[in-house]
Order: sequence, then structure tokens, then C-alpha cells
Amino acid sequence: MGRGSIYLVGMMGAGKTTVGRALAQRMQMAFADTDKLLVERTGVSVGTIFEIEGEEGFRRREACMLEELSGREDCVIATGGGAVLRHDNRTLLRSTGTVVYLRARVESLWQRMRNDTTRPLLATADPRATLTRLLAEREALYEEVAHVIVDTGLQSTGSLVARVVVALREHAAGAPR
Repeated sequence: MGRGSIYLVGMMGAGKTTVGRALAQRMQMAFADTDKLLVERTGVSVGTIFEIEGEEGFRRREACMLEELSGREDCVIATGGGAVLRHDNRTLLRSTGTVVYLRARVESLWQRMRNDTTRPLLATADPRATLTRLLAEREALYEEVAHVIVDTGLQSTGSLVARVVVALREHAAGAPR
């Protein structure tokens, strides 16, 4: 489908990890999740990294992890929702693989995230409003970095993976996103 890896970008709750695992299996590729790898490396949760180092410290670690993973071939990589905030990350992703933006509406994200207490950025008085604001701030960055955009919703993981595969094939054939 192209050179390098397949990167999944999008908001927290868009399904990057779930879709990434299933996509990797279907395409017989390796799978990596940047947040999971950071937790394994540091021995603490993402929330603890945020608490100790702040968001900027976490973003530095995330950028290093992306740099390390960017050298891999034939790997599906689920990125953190904020990975696109750094210009260098966006450049790296676009130049070392195919970037798939799993685009989700706020309503869908909220349905998936409303009971999730593990997301440090949503530990606010009004997490839904925070989610809405974060999506508004990041939407253009996701679109900028993406080679392929796939809308998510309430479909099954299998259906979404099938749609991603079709979109990747169309992209490889030169179809516009």
C-alpha cells in the first residue's frame, strides 16, 4: 500500500487502538500503540506522566517515540490524539508512511469517552466541552497530516477496518482522499 508504516491519527476515543490492532491483523503487519509503549517504558500511566511532567513533557516523550517508530516498515501505528500538535510530528508522519485520520463527531466521541476516567485532558469540570474544544483545535491538523480520511461512527470494528482498507487501496491507486 505504499512505503513505511500506516499511522492512525484522530481524537481520543476515535478507535485508533482498536482499529489499529484489527487492521494490523488483517494486513498481516505489526502493531504499535505510542501511548501503550510510553506506559511500558516509563512504568507509569499517561495520567502520571502528565501529572509529573505536564503535557509538554508528555509531548516530548511522544515525539521521541514517534521518531523511533518511524523507522519501522510494515507496521500499523496508533498515535496519541495530540501527536499532531507538533509540526515536526506531522512532517515525520506524512514523510514516513501513510496517515489515516479516523474522523469522529463529538457526539460519538462523547458516547465512547463519557465514563473514561483515564484521560488527563478530560479531567475537567465539563469534559464534554473540553472534548468539543480539543476537536475544534485539532481538526485542521488531522486533516493537514492525513493522506486518507475515514469517518467513524457506530459501525463494527470489522466494518471500519474494511473501510480503511478500501481507502488505503484507493490512496495507493492515486484516488483523491
